[in-house]
Amino acid sequence: MSTTPPARQVALLGGGFSAGDDGLIDDWLLGHARVPRPRVCFVPTASGDAEGYVARFRAAFEPRGDCEATVLSLFRRELDDQALRAFVLAQDVVYVGGGNTANLLAVWRVHGLDRLLREAYDLGTLMCGVSAGANCWARGSHTDSFGPLTFLPDGLGLLPGSVCPHYDTEAGRRESYRAFVASGALPPGWAVDDGAAALFTDGHLTEAVTRVPAARLYRVEPDGRGGTTERALPCAALPSG
Repeated sequence: MSTTPPARQVALLGGGFSAGDDGLIDDWLLGHARVPRPRVCFVPTASGDAEGYVARFRAAFEPRGDCEATVLSLFRRELDDQALRAFVLAQDVVYVGGGNTANLLAVWRVHGLDRLLREAYDLGTLMCGVSAGANCWARGSHTDSFGPLTFLPDGLGLLPGSVCPHYDTEAGRRESYRAFVASGALPPGWAVDDGAAALFTDGHLTEAVTRVPAARLYRVEPDGRGGTTERALPCAALPSG
């Protein structure tokens, strides 16, 4: 008797609780979890497990009745390898916070969390995040992890191609990302405005949404002439209230 493998999903978030938004993006996200009341694990590694960031997550998610909120700290790790694996595989949503993408990936690899997240992804856990928490899932990303904006080619690769967050709000993002894609330093990819979000299923874009009219998701690819093409994707407006 054959069974259908679970859908493997990644969500790139251009907002959410950490941006002080109205909750629309987080509401949308939870609506795509595999169970009605998902276990949502916040992973604040990119911020060095900043206590204020964790407190904002808890304030936003713990009072909700439609999910169960937990936090995974690696800088003050308490779980051994077996318990860590059991904890990660028990989550329905892994929500990665912003900060330093390069540091996040390095710490995850030291602790073996990168392998556990891939295992959970293959079992149907929804992987998501904002800023560095969006970058980490792709093969490459556009980042300020090293100071000036540059490219980082060694992400987890759950999502093919590359990711650029804060496309419309941070100075130099658009021009720099397009230059790296044009040169081949980064593969073709997805640029996310603040206020937009996108869901990928088995590596393919399946939904794009926005909480503000101007925010968009873009597909950026080389144009074959030393430049790039930038294509805005249709985004459904998230219903307020």
